[in-house]
Formats: sequence, structure tokens, C-alpha cells
Amino acid sequence: MALFLFAFAAKAGAQERQISSCLGVARTTKRAARRIVVSIPDRKLVLIEDGRILLTFRIAVGAPDSPSPNGTFRVANMVTEPVYYHPGEEIPPGAENPVGPRWIGLSIKGYGIHGTNEPHLIGRRASHGCIRLNNRDVKILFAYLRVGDAVELHAQRDAETAQLFGNGPAQVLVASASAPKADVSSESGER
Repeated sequence: MALFLFAFAAKAGAQERQISSCLGVARTTKRAARRIVVSIPDRKLVLIEDGRILLTFRIAVGAPDSPSPNGTFRVANMVTEPVYYHPGEEIPPGAENPVGPRWIGLSIKGYGIHGTNEPHLIGRRASHGCIRLNNRDVKILFAYLRVGDAVELHAQRDAETAQLFGNGPAQVLVASASAPKADVSSESGER
């Protein structure tokens, strides 16, 4: 009986490899290690995969009276076109939604990475603790992430953030009122 099960398992494995090969499907068992590193003082975020920086974005972080948390968390959930809920208020997806077109919930309740309906605040300490990106940027980041990916929020400069974001003092770029506006007409009227 054991010989029969061994032969059956070997034949099934060979068939699976043959089907995958014919379809051009690469079987991978290794999941790329991805993590987000946020430097709160630099107001920047990087996505790192297997030790390589894939993406870098300018962000808004928590205001002085509602700072962003410090620590290592995980992506707990991901929502496309989220509805914003606040006591007595519900804002559907669209240009007026304060969390923009994507929500990346963290494993610390109430905090996440999301878009914004106030892009002029990117580069500032302006949120209620969440990490905000321009709507176009959050869509790009969202496409790379999976539930379970690590998210490191650094409240102070350390050796790694200095290496990732530059060795000098934290340089904060603030959106200028005279900065050219990007054409987002193809993005359903988002700002």
C-alpha cells in the first residue's frame, strides 16, 4: 500500500511539473521579503524587497498633537476604494474621501497608510497619526504589497534610516503652492 501511495504521489508531481512547464508557469516556493520603512523625521517611505529599494515616496505624518506611532507592525488589511467612517460621518469613495483611493491597514488598530484629499499636506506633520501619500503614489504602493508585509515606522533617525534617506540631518520637503500640478484627469477626478 505504501508503495502504491509513493508511486501515485510521484506520478502526480511529475504531471504537475509537466503542466506547469507547458503553460510557462514558473513554480516558486520562495516569497520575496518585502518591508516598508518610514522615516517620520524625513517624511519619506521606502519599499524594500529582498534588500533592494523598489520605491521611495514623500509622505505626510502625524501632527504634533496626534503623532504617528513608532515601531514595527504588519499590513493587516488592504481596501480598494474605502469608505471613510468617523462618528456621525460616512464619506463614500471619491474626491472628498480623506483616505483617498486605497487603505493599507496596520496591525496597530486605527492606523494605516492611505491616500489623501489634501495633497498639499504631503511633506508635513499633518495627519491624525496615519501615513498619507499622494493618491497616485498610494495606488502604486498598494499594487506591490501583501497582507503580512512588515511596516517599520521610525520616529527618530538611526543608522538604517540615515543610509536609506541620506546621512545629513533630516531634510523635509514641503509642497510649494507654486509647484506644478500633475495631470490626474485620468484618475476619476481625484486630487
